Amino acid sequence: MSHQKPDELKKKLGSKHARDTTGFELTVIEEVPEPLRRLDGDGLDLWNRTWSIGQTWISQETDIELLQITCELADEREQLRNYVLDNVDAWHERKALRDLDKAIVSNLSLLGFTPSDRMRLGVTHVKAKSKLEELMERRANREQ
Repeated sequence: MSHQKPDELKKKLGSKHARDTTGFELTVIEEVPEPLRRLDGDGLDLWNRTWSIGQTWISQETDIELLQITCELADEREQLRNYVLDNVDAWHERKALRDLDKAIVSNLSLLGFTPSDRMRLGVTHVKAKSKLEELMERRANREQ
């Protein structure tokens, strides 16, 4: 009888044959959740796009507040950008706009919206349905 070492032990011992056991299960959302607080324009657009694109790795339980804040920053950015475009001498506001840009990019990075962050999260390719799943769904719909 052969005794296999658990993968966790293999990993600790530095074995190249240990399987990665740090994976986690994610659920694909059925529909975009409602924002926690009111969003307008760019913020609401970002909310909808983010849930649509990141549905396989964004969690409604743990990421929703960070996404809400990021979308609120996007709404604020839209207003501040319009002000700066109308007031070319508003350098304080222009600097504030650049600071907002950095905060938004930082938050989007935390949510996995850069290629390197998706790799870090283990998300290499996001596909809602495989071709086989699509064919099976079409067949089931025809049979109904």
